[in-house]
Amino acid sequence: MKDAVIIGAGLAGMCMLHRLREMGMTAQVYETGSDVGGTWYWNRYPGARCDVESLDYQFAFSDELQRGWTWTERYAPQSELLDYARYVAESLDLRRDIQFETRVESARFDESDGLWRITTDSNDSITAKFCISAVGCLAAAPRVPQFAGLDSFQGPWYHTGNWPKEQVDFSGQRVGLIGTGSSGIQCIPEIAAEAKQLLVFQRTPNFSVPAHNARLSPEDVDKYKDTFLALRREATQSDFGNSTWTSLPSALAATPEEREAAYERSWEIGGAQFMVAFEDMLTDAQANATAADFVRRKIRSIVKDPEVAEKLSPTDHPLGAKRLCVDTNYYATFNRDNVQLIDVRSAPIEAITATGLRTTDAEYEFDALVFATGFDAMTGPLTRIDIRGRDGLSLRDKWAAGPRTYLGLTVAGFPNFFTITGPGSPSVLSNMALSIEQHVEWIGDCIAWLREQDQQTIEAKASAEDGWVDHVNEVANTTLFPQANSWYMGANVPGKTRVFMPYVGGVGTYRRECDAIAADGYAGFTVEPPQLQNQTN
Repeated sequence: MKDAVIIGAGLAGMCMLHRLREMGMTAQVYETGSDVGGTWYWNRYPGARCDVESLDYQFAFSDELQRGWTWTERYAPQSELLDYARYVAESLDLRRDIQFETRVESARFDESDGLWRITTDSNDSITAKFCISAVGCLAAAPRVPQFAGLDSFQGPWYHTGNWPKEQVDFSGQRVGLIGTGSSGIQCIPEIAAEAKQLLVFQRTPNFSVPAHNARLSPEDVDKYKDTFLALRREATQSDFGNSTWTSLPSALAATPEEREAAYERSWEIGGAQFMVAFEDMLTDAQANATAADFVRRKIRSIVKDPEVAEKLSPTDHPLGAKRLCVDTNYYATFNRDNVQLIDVRSAPIEAITATGLRTTDAEYEFDALVFATGFDAMTGPLTRIDIRGRDGLSLRDKWAAGPRTYLGLTVAGFPNFFTITGPGSPSVLSNMALSIEQHVEWIGDCIAWLREQDQQTIEAKASAEDGWVDHVNEVANTTLFPQANSWYMGANVPGKTRVFMPYVGGVGTYRRECDAIAADGYAGFTVEPPQLQNQTN
């Protein structure tokens, strides 16, 4: 028996393991992959990078840890992000409590003794007081569309979310690529530079802004190390977990010349901070339209073919309502002679063929196929596991009409079960490293409080969960986010209930709410001592 079982050895799982060890508790981590890294273990596709600046994308719980690591680029590539995860694992001696290449198949709460019983595909069976999900939001659940004929395709095919460890060589090949979301936008320029021909099949164009990635000088990195902890404290009270993002008051109050200058400055700075150039860009449709028009004009100025530029210009959703992509030479790639853009909204894909694919108006041939079609995000990594709480309640069934949590951390009916960066928390709308740390701190403090109070279980009340879900939706509806068919809404998965999953009230606001609930003796939770647990079951 262990005090806790942690599912996943990405940044969240490693951070949670370290915290529990510091508390003198025992924990077992199960990881499907063969190494640590989570998202950065699976997403190895060409061009994969974090869209949070590297200097901010690291843990702050140890000054020694952050000083011992040196980032080399403004936006680190996947290989460096994976190396960072390995550095954390080695520095904190975490691997001895992680079992790799092991998938958790079921986790069931046993009401007779108030413990969790976990089984894996390696025939492990373990009992623990706490079950903690660190499965992440964008890993382990890649979505491959169910196109007819995929089994007949004679060439190799790949998904960006489950890329091979060995290098894929596209030299001299004709490559078909489906999807122009974040992973597609990152890998298209890389594949185009290598392949003989690249056919990009686009259903929905997305807004993208330049990264302006660059090497970091050792002097700048060393200087940042001296200010990192202070900047992180500021970031914890910000909206998106970034202390350097600033906004002007209102796009509509500014003159056209002032707006243009502000957008131009943000474009030249680069990165996702563009979407907060003005405070009302994500809440006022007219304000947002001024930014969207600016980006569309940029696209037309970069892409030489007016027809292609038009196809690449989003018109069906507000800027930022779908994840704003951050790219390196994405739009310019469509000026290459070996790249062709095919609009599959006007002519949908009918089937994959032995040598390519067929749309409603043409057939295309290629040697290799890449799916950049995203994930069953936020809920998929969890609902793929058979998780059952009181009375055998299945999490999959409970979330069938949309995820329901209290604070994105706990679920009513599932005692002693915690979800790090779960739906209903800022998670994917924030600097994930920061949000992971905040959740780990809160969970650790909660478990410590239970021990101090000599309590066996803690469980969200249904009324508190209902209130939080209502609040998450109320806040979302004051913004433009629900106006897009995004993976934030689950819209990329056929049959998945459309509900806005992240919390958009801001990282700082969310942290204060979590802290207030803990300070109020964990308001909205039911706690039970060991003896009552046994008496009532």
